[in-house]
Amino acid sequence: MFYEPKNGHGLAHNPFNAIVTPRPIGWISTRDKDGNDNLAPYSFFNAVSYVPPQVMFASTGAKPDHPDSKDSVNNIRDTGVFCVNVVSHALIDAMNVSSGTYDKTVDEFLKAGLNKTECDTIACSRVTASPAALECKVTQIVPLLGENNIAVFGEVVGIHMDDAYIVEGMFDISKFTPVGRLGYRDYALVENIFELNRPDD
Repeated sequence: MFYEPKNGHGLAHNPFNAIVTPRPIGWISTRDKDGNDNLAPYSFFNAVSYVPPQVMFASTGAKPDHPDSKDSVNNIRDTGVFCVNVVSHALIDAMNVSSGTYDKTVDEFLKAGLNKTECDTIACSRVTASPAALECKVTQIVPLLGENNIAVFGEVVGIHMDDAYIVEGMFDISKFTPVGRLGYRDYALVENIFELNRPDD
C-alpha cells in the first residue's frame, strides 16, 4: 500500500512508529528549578555526532500542567541540562512505570522504586542501576512541525559506565541486554549481535 500521511492510512493503528524501528530509548532525567527530580522515557532518541558527542530526543504532546510540552522539556528550559540513562533488560518494568502521566511534582525515581545518584558535571540525578548514563548540556531546543513537537539537542559532557560491562577495552552491551522501542506497544531486546566490516576496512 501507499498513503500520504496528510490523508490518513486507513489502518487500525498508525504504522509509522512500526516502520522506523528499532529505536533506542532515551530515558531522560531532569530536575526542575524547585529541586524536583523527573524521569521519563522517550522513544524518539539517538546520538547525532562523535566529536563533540551529542544526542537528541524529541517530545511530542503536552500535559495539563504544562500546556505546550512535558515536564522534561520544561525542566530543561529552566536548567539547561539533562541526563540520558540507558535502559537494560533488568530495568524494563521501572522504565514503564516512569512513562506514566504524573503531576510535575511527582518523583518518578521513587514511583518506580529506583535508586538515584547525583550527576558529576550537572545538577541532575541519574538512575544508579543504569548500565550507562550521559550527562548533557543543552545546545538547542527546536520547535518542530505539528502541535507540541519539540526536539532537544545536548552535548554530552560526562559519561558514566558500569565497570562490569567494560570487557577488553570495550563497552559490552551483550552483558546487560539493551531495550529498543518498536511500534505500537512493542519492545525488543538486543540479543543477536554480529560484526560487519566496511568495504574499506
